[in-house]
Amino acid sequence: MLPRVDPLALPALHASHVGIWIADASGRVQRVGRGEAIAAVAATPHLLLNAPLTGDRLGYPELSGLDLLELFAFLHPAHFAVPTPTGIAATLNLTPPAREDDVAAFLPHVAAAMLGRLDDPDWAEREGAWHGLQALGRQRWPWASLLQPRLDPPGQADRWLFARLPEWEEQPPRPQPRQVTVNPDDVTARLDRLTGDGAERRVGQQDYARAAAAIFAPRARKDAPQMLVAEAGTGIGKTLGYLAPAKQWIDQAAGAVCISTFTKALQRQLARETEKLYSDAVTHREKVVVRKGRENYLCLLNLEDALQGGFSGRAAILAQLVARWAAYSRDGDMVGGDLPGWLPALFRRNGTTALTDRRGECIYAGCPHFRKCFIERSARAATQADIIIANHALVMVQAARPRPNSQEGGGAPATRLIFDEGHHLWDAADSMFAAALTGQEAVEIRRWVLGPEGKSRGRRRGLAARLADVASYDEAGERAIQAAIAAAGELPGEGWLGRIAENAPWGAIEGLLVAVRAMVYARSIDTRTADAGYGLETELADPDPELVAAAAGASDAIEALLRPLMALGKRLDALVEDPPDWLDGQARARIDGARGSLGTRIDTLGGWLSLLGRVGGPADPDFVDWLAVDRYDGREFDLGLHRHWLDPARPVAEIVYAQAQGVLVTSATLRGGSHGQVGWADADIRTGARHIDGGVQHFAVPSPFDYARQSEVLIVTDIARGDLPALAGAYSRLIEASGGGALGLFSAIRRLRIVHARIADRLARAGLPLYAQHVDPLDTGTLVDIFRAEPHASLLGTDALRDGVDVPGDSLRLAIMEGVPWPRPTILHAARRAAQGGSAYDDGVIRARIGQAFGRLIRRADDFGQFVMLSPSFPSRLLSAFPEGTPIRRLPLDEAVNHVAAANVERRQSAYPAFPPP
Repeated sequence: MLPRVDPLALPALHASHVGIWIADASGRVQRVGRGEAIAAVAATPHLLLNAPLTGDRLGYPELSGLDLLELFAFLHPAHFAVPTPTGIAATLNLTPPAREDDVAAFLPHVAAAMLGRLDDPDWAEREGAWHGLQALGRQRWPWASLLQPRLDPPGQADRWLFARLPEWEEQPPRPQPRQVTVNPDDVTARLDRLTGDGAERRVGQQDYARAAAAIFAPRARKDAPQMLVAEAGTGIGKTLGYLAPAKQWIDQAAGAVCISTFTKALQRQLARETEKLYSDAVTHREKVVVRKGRENYLCLLNLEDALQGGFSGRAAILAQLVARWAAYSRDGDMVGGDLPGWLPALFRRNGTTALTDRRGECIYAGCPHFRKCFIERSARAATQADIIIANHALVMVQAARPRPNSQEGGGAPATRLIFDEGHHLWDAADSMFAAALTGQEAVEIRRWVLGPEGKSRGRRRGLAARLADVASYDEAGERAIQAAIAAAGELPGEGWLGRIAENAPWGAIEGLLVAVRAMVYARSIDTRTADAGYGLETELADPDPELVAAAAGASDAIEALLRPLMALGKRLDALVEDPPDWLDGQARARIDGARGSLGTRIDTLGGWLSLLGRVGGPADPDFVDWLAVDRYDGREFDLGLHRHWLDPARPVAEIVYAQAQGVLVTSATLRGGSHGQVGWADADIRTGARHIDGGVQHFAVPSPFDYARQSEVLIVTDIARGDLPALAGAYSRLIEASGGGALGLFSAIRRLRIVHARIADRLARAGLPLYAQHVDPLDTGTLVDIFRAEPHASLLGTDALRDGVDVPGDSLRLAIMEGVPWPRPTILHAARRAAQGGSAYDDGVIRARIGQAFGRLIRRADDFGQFVMLSPSFPSRLLSAFPEGTPIRRLPLDEAVNHVAAANVERRQSAYPAFPPP
């Protein structure tokens, strides 16, 4: 516990939907208006908690001051705190404020408690703090003047960040796993140990674990893995159910298992679950590695650039705080790792994207920090790990585009693949195996070849800079590089979108985009509805002559770039096969990296040529092709041609599954939430199992929850679709009746924002905080953390919350869906609907979405809650989306509100509410 200290004698400001309060330097609090508050903070720096969120409440987005979250990030890098008064109080072991009007007076106590840490001899993050603070002082960080008198310089010089980070070491290749057969009885015994002595034995979980053991049997023939498609209802405990046979096989075969899931939040959850396999923290860190794409990790070279003047203003302060974090981070993961999700949001436009490798410009062994690189360390650790926790997109990328002669395969040693949240495989594959020739994509290719242009800061890391040694040694390689640079100059550059809109293209690709835009606007239908911001599109069928001519010119331009890149790839291959004297280990690693990055761009350009060949030519029945103008709030931001697989699960089977010895695809809703009545056909389509030539096994076990007692579905019949005032009123009344704890789900961002704007103040006055995606300046993970920590808070969101929220207990007791989540009527959806059963295909998609949303509500045996669907004509055929036995009632809003209010009363009196009769 922190020692009790007097509050800091500084003014503080707190703003919410209820009101605005200022505490003066003596702690006296008064309620003020927006204008008075803005004038006060403009004149004198005030203590704040989350300046961007406070600024939103004031209607003053550029609000600045002494943000306590920035101070926390400096004092406790790589630690998380829920960024609310209650969350900060819990972290610092302080008594939280009881009311909103107490918060302003509470903030000086928080500041004093944090500053007291500087005198604590047990402060774990002291190293590097003094030098970091001097740098922050030079950047005029508001906290610097308060911290500098309290922080003495170290007795001996602190090590510079880049000297403190450990170096990774090369490891010998992992041997192939032994061929063994896992005994189901051994799996059951291990599961008993994992669940703990005295724990109730769950028959469903045991059956599931024994079934999952089948994927660890030796493979019968090449390209036909042992495959199990398994549906495990919510609450079965499927994670431990597949970890038990996985660990048994790892111990017997000395092999590696790759577990893939859909979101970064679920990767974190899986990592926590695997702690039960390796109780020792050091062993767990060695045996379990979380892997993500390169763009998720801090790039040390980009950070060095930022610290040495590449960033200015608020961005420079962010860079210094990130440097503090990097010294204490577990793995350098900036997205979903131990960097607090709220930290980048504090800096609004000055985000962290420039500190990661998002454009494939890595110079690998040419980087002075290569041996300390977080990305390389994670990749090499994964080759030695027993369990690699990845995401669907990364697994597909690495299967489709492995880096040659590199250890960065991540999941490469794993011969067994487990796809958790397998119902998302279809969507992940749809993105991974698609092609898009758009203005933004072309700009990225140009930047990759030429490097940053115009006013862009930082080193020029174009192709010539990354391969300068190759160019100086190999004349043919130099010619290929220069030819690629010349050809890339014909791709769209700065200002391309304006030139397209003005019909003044520069170059063949921009000429193509002008023709695409004209054809889209000529043929598509702009509904001018609330959702029109999604953009416009039209089929790539019967193209007009202008588009055909433009496609021919664009093909020539792309081929002009593709040829030298392919020639360069051959020269790099030749260097590796017959290495010159200067090609040492680091240079070879850099060239291997360039080969992998080059192969990705060659694949992209090849896909573009294939797509352009479709213009004026015959359609390919395996693909769906269309033209689109992408818009946000009616404003264009990209346009071009698109190609998607009609069945995106097919390349998953042919590319990903075929490389594995065993595959498990599992989820709670693989069969579309229809109680298994439709069999496994839909599951096999969406997982790609139907493309496996061999014996695919199926297994299903229902949820153990007592849905008849723990849940209730209320279908509200008198809220007309499109009536936004009525929709907002319904949300407000239902959330008030439940006393908060509500998750509101929307299919359109615009409607979410309108509802939030109408009801946030009203709910706040009732003591019920309301947070929202796409409104509050907080990342989704932080919003969920706040929602989980505050039982009276409610949260509005879209698809990411429908599928990725795990909030057991009282914090989530009411789920509200604005209506039936009909699929968007896109060209792609229409093609798949026609190919896969018409309305039955739609129903399967809708049932799966509703089932996932309902699944957020009941997460453990002592949960209870209500699911409200605001739909006057909810089709009866979709009721099978809900678990069998769930009470379902159709009723008007007034009665639904009474049901929710009655359940809220009962909730306080017993473990389960006695839902009132209809």
